[in-house]
Amino acid sequence: MNETSDVARADATLRDRAPMRTESGEIGAEFIAAIAAAIAAEDEAFLRAEVAELHEADLGDLIAALAPDDRVRLVELTGTDFDFSALNEVDDAVREEILEELEPETVAEGVRELESDDAVELLESLDEEDKEEILERLPPSERDALARSLDYPEGSAGRRMQREFIAVPLGWTVGEAIDYMRETRDLPERFYEIYAVDDARHWQGAVSLDALLRARRPVPLADLIDEDRRRVTVTDDLAEVARLFGKYNLVAAPVVDAENRLAGVITIDDVVDVIEEEADEDFKALGGVSGDEELSDSVWTIAKGRFNWLLINLATAFLASSVLGLFEGQLQQMVALAVLAPIVASQGGNAATQTMTVAVRALATRELGPNNALRVVMREGLVGLVNGLAFALVTGVAAVAWFKTPGLGIVIGLAMISNLVAGALGGILIPMVLERVRADPAVASGTFVTTVTDVVGFFSFLGIATLWFGLK
Repeated sequence: MNETSDVARADATLRDRAPMRTESGEIGAEFIAAIAAAIAAEDEAFLRAEVAELHEADLGDLIAALAPDDRVRLVELTGTDFDFSALNEVDDAVREEILEELEPETVAEGVRELESDDAVELLESLDEEDKEEILERLPPSERDALARSLDYPEGSAGRRMQREFIAVPLGWTVGEAIDYMRETRDLPERFYEIYAVDDARHWQGAVSLDALLRARRPVPLADLIDEDRRRVTVTDDLAEVARLFGKYNLVAAPVVDAENRLAGVITIDDVVDVIEEEADEDFKALGGVSGDEELSDSVWTIAKGRFNWLLINLATAFLASSVLGLFEGQLQQMVALAVLAPIVASQGGNAATQTMTVAVRALATRELGPNNALRVVMREGLVGLVNGLAFALVTGVAAVAWFKTPGLGIVIGLAMISNLVAGALGGILIPMVLERVRADPAVASGTFVTTVTDVVGFFSFLGIATLWFGLK
């Protein structure tokens, strides 16, 4: 009793002295220092009290903020009070580092306390040998359920689904369903609907909790089933599942196998994670960075991951520079051309990037497809033409004022129109072509689009200048 009171007083003192988060939302340095000191002193009671109070997301942020050696010790010292779902909130590299250092018995015990979807997410980051070792230490029923989930393709609904759900016979009444939920202790921690199944566990329909609680006890469940209820299959891609949730405003969806047997459920919290992961991967891909790259990765891992696209960029840069080589004589005769050529190429590249960003996003969300492709391409081409005319006037006036050569304004204006139109068309057509050949447009578009605008920009400007000024 006294020990518990001491811990509570210590906890209150720490939180009063060092709030966990600063006003900007980051983990406070003083709070981190206090936890690190407790780890160094092996103060288990204090650490258990602190960890037990933290949400899994907050605990994940704390783990990421600690020194690498302290992370493993925190897990070991807090024992059963440590929530292993917090490891799903940290970078892959940090999670793998912690799991590799922990004893398999410790990891297996932590996995047993997780919901099935969190357990699968944790296990799938391990190599096969470590995964098998942990699974062997679980009870047969839990081991078999997790193994079945891990057998589904990566990125599928079967991998992310939660196996804890409420399934009842279709012939039950509202009263029987409510009594069952009141009397059953092993219910999911959070659920939004119950599912009706037949004797062979085939999915028959879903009944939302609000419909269930509004109905009288004698009403058959069959009368409350939403016949238009959307469901997904175990092999559906998670990105498609996320789009389904967004389109139909779902908070949960049943997951069925090939025989329409109820296998699990996906909830909105899982979908939010999927959306964040997809957005993160697309954002990185547009910059030529691997979707797996994390801030905690080693220098060698990051350098190796970025090398290939940098090599491709180098090759395309040589291609663009070779265009300048074709006009070497003209550049020597008229220095102004060398000064102004990069402006044309750069402006076209910026316009192309704007179009490409919109196109890649539209392809990812299925807003751009065969039905509206021609209309969108024509619209982007016209946008390029309008902006090209506007910037032709601006750059033309600036070029004349700078070099006092009237013809130079006309040349750069015509080149600007050509390159902005080319950039707009390249920004929309290249992602569409890559999508058609099943390449990821987010990954590959940037390099090719930039090459197009550099080549067209240099060639149009120097070619028009050669003809206009009669250069050789």
